[in-house]
Amino acid sequence: MELIDTHTHIYSREFREDIGEVIERAISGGVGRFYMPAVDSSSTEAMLALEEAYPGICFSMMGLHPCHVNRDFRSELAHVEGWLEKRKFAAVGEVGLDFHWDTTYVQEQIEAFHLQATWARNYGLPLVIHSRKSMEECIGLVSEHQDGNLRGIFHCFSGSEEQARRITDLGFLLGIGGVATYKNGGLEPVIRAIGLSQVVLETDAPYLAPVPFRGKRNEPSYLTRVAEKLAEFTGTEVSEVARITTENALKLFA
Repeated sequence: MELIDTHTHIYSREFREDIGEVIERAISGGVGRFYMPAVDSSSTEAMLALEEAYPGICFSMMGLHPCHVNRDFRSELAHVEGWLEKRKFAAVGEVGLDFHWDTTYVQEQIEAFHLQATWARNYGLPLVIHSRKSMEECIGLVSEHQDGNLRGIFHCFSGSEEQARRITDLGFLLGIGGVATYKNGGLEPVIRAIGLSQVVLETDAPYLAPVPFRGKRNEPSYLTRVAEKLAEFTGTEVSEVARITTENALKLFA
């Protein structure tokens, strides 16, 4: 059984002391690949160093996270563009909109989204989208850019069945993580209705740890808990969840 963590920040400071053990635990548990989204220029060095240390296992994305969009966002976008010109990345991400913490820079977030979606299309890369408290807006922006060549993931999906169908109709996958294990996560009826054909697994480590680790540091080895929950939702075996979601991820990042 092979699982793929399609969204994990294991280069962050929370893993500085034991990253080798974290990766070893995950690999021992069947998690064979780790896709790492960027957040801003301060994360680039650590992310690329981890990718270099674990070739063929850790894969970097390049993008500007909406929570890091501020008055200096254009210089941050220049950093992203510069790296996209230098080498190939797994995806453009993590990009999107976040209206949860602060709406001071909403227009700047939208401008950054448009630009990075254009880069994803131009470079033929997946677009990995953060859509906290902004699902409808993000779906609308993707619709504007979808010309048949844009693909990607709505990371940490927690919307309705209707939103899930609109996203998958746009050719995007749903990133499902620890929220699926939460009592009030709301994902069971959605997954039962739409199935696994356009789903990938993620942890968003160190955030959003699944039950029974909720509130603690998340890590890729916990991805098995998410797979187990999706197997429960769909009435299938964990091995089948692993097969389908891994195939989905490999096809997207090919």
